[in-house]
Amino acid sequence: MKNSISKKLAPLIEFFEEFKKDKTGVVGLCILVLAIMVSLIEPLLLTYKEAPKRWRDITYWQDNPASAAPEWLNFFQREKSAITTDIKPISVETNYIDGELNYKAVFEYDYKFDKSPVDLIFHANVNGSTGLIWNVTRPDGAVITLSDSLHNISGDLRISSFNDSKNRIFRFYRDSVPRILARQIDTITTNPMKILFNTKKDDMAKNFQALKGIYKFEVSGKFAGDNSSFEDPYIVLVGSMSGIMGTDNMKRDIFSGLVSGLKWALFIGIATSFISVIIGVMYGIISAYFGGFVDNAMQFIYQIFIGIPVLPVMIVISAIFKPSIWTMITMMIFFSWTGSVMTVRSMAMQLKEETYIEAARTIGAGHFRIIFNHLAPLLLPFSFASMALAVPSAIVYESSLSLLGLGDASIVTWGQILHDAMKGSAVLSGLWWWIIPPGILIAILGMSFAFLGFALDKILHPKLRSR
Repeated sequence: MKNSISKKLAPLIEFFEEFKKDKTGVVGLCILVLAIMVSLIEPLLLTYKEAPKRWRDITYWQDNPASAAPEWLNFFQREKSAITTDIKPISVETNYIDGELNYKAVFEYDYKFDKSPVDLIFHANVNGSTGLIWNVTRPDGAVITLSDSLHNISGDLRISSFNDSKNRIFRFYRDSVPRILARQIDTITTNPMKILFNTKKDDMAKNFQALKGIYKFEVSGKFAGDNSSFEDPYIVLVGSMSGIMGTDNMKRDIFSGLVSGLKWALFIGIATSFISVIIGVMYGIISAYFGGFVDNAMQFIYQIFIGIPVLPVMIVISAIFKPSIWTMITMMIFFSWTGSVMTVRSMAMQLKEETYIEAARTIGAGHFRIIFNHLAPLLLPFSFASMALAVPSAIVYESSLSLLGLGDASIVTWGQILHDAMKGSAVLSGLWWWIIPPGILIAILGMSFAFLGFALDKILHPKLRSR
C-alpha cells in the first residue's frame, strides 16, 4: 500500500524538487500565496469594513479629509501634520430627571502636532428631540462653545465644526485680539481650525503656532419625551494625513480600495486564463486528432481570431454594452483562447500516432473517448505554464478598460482607482499615493504569475532548461 502511494507521489515530489531550484518561480509562488492570504483575510485588513460595497457612496467617506497624504509621511517631516483620529469619550452619563433624559459625554485629546487639523466632527446615535451644547476647553483655559442647537433626529447625529461652528470660533478670535485686528480675518478662506488650535496672539489669523496640550470636549443636553436615547458618542479629528495609503479627492481610503481590488485581480486573471487555456488546449487536440477538412476549417477560424486586435475590439464592445465584470471576462475568454492552440496541436499530432492510441482505436474506442481519456490527460499538464503566463494579460486588459472608464462600477478594481486618479488630475496635484500603489500592485501580481509560468515552462519542457 505504501509502495503504491509513494509511486504515485514520486512524480509530484520530483516536480517540486525541480521547482525549488528555480528561484524566480519560488519568488512568484511566494507572492501568489501572500496575495491569496490577503484576499482571504480581507475583512480583517480593511480599515473601512463596508468599503467594497460603498466605494462610490460619498456619505460613507464624509468624515475623511480629501487628498490626504499617508500617515507614515509624518516621520519624514520636521513639522508634523495632524493625523485623522477617532476620539472616544472618557465618560458618558445618562439619567432621567422629571421624565427627561439628561446626558453628558466628556472627551480629552492631547494635541501634539505642529499643523492644524481640517475639521472636528461630533457623532452620536440619538433618537428624539434634544437641545445639545458642545463646549471645548483649550489647554490655555479658554472655553469655546462649538454648538448650541436643537435637533430632532432618529439615527446618526453629525455636527461639523468647520461648517456649523465657524461663526462661534471666529467670534472667539475677535474677542481675543485688539479691535483693530479683529476685522483683518478673512472668514471665507480661513479654516476655523487654524483659530481653534492656534496659540492666542495678535497675529493668530495669519500665523499658525499650534497650541499643544490637552483639549477637553464636553457634550451635554437633554431629550424631551419618552423612548429617547443617546448612544455611541465619538469625535473625529480630521487631519491632513489619513490611513496607510492616504485618501483620494473623494475622501476614499486608498488602502481599503487596494485591498478590495486584489480579489478581483486574482479572480479575473485566474478565471480568464484557466477557461481560455482549457478551450485552447481542447481546440488544438480536436484539430490535430481529426485532421483533414476539420483541421483546415479549425485552423482557418484560428487565423481569423489571432488577426483580431483584441484591446480595440474590447473597448468598442464595452462602450456599446453596459460595463459588467462578467461581460469583461467573457470577452477576454472569447479573444484569448488562441494562445496555446498551435503548441498543443503540434504535440497532439505526434501523440495520435503512438501505438497505444492505435490500440485504443482497434478495440473500438470512440473519438471522444480517445481525446478525453488518452490525449487530454497527457497534454493538460503542459498547459499549466500557459495558464500562469496568461494571467498578467487578463489583469492588464481589465485595468486598461477600467482606466478608460469602461469597467464595472459596482466593484472596486485597481484599474478603476487609476481611472479616478486620471479624472482627478492626481499627477498635476502631486497625489502620487493615488497613482503609484495600484500601478505597482498590477506589475507585482502580473510578475508573480510570469515567474511561475517561466518556471513551469522549464520543468514541463525540459529542452528550455538549457536556454
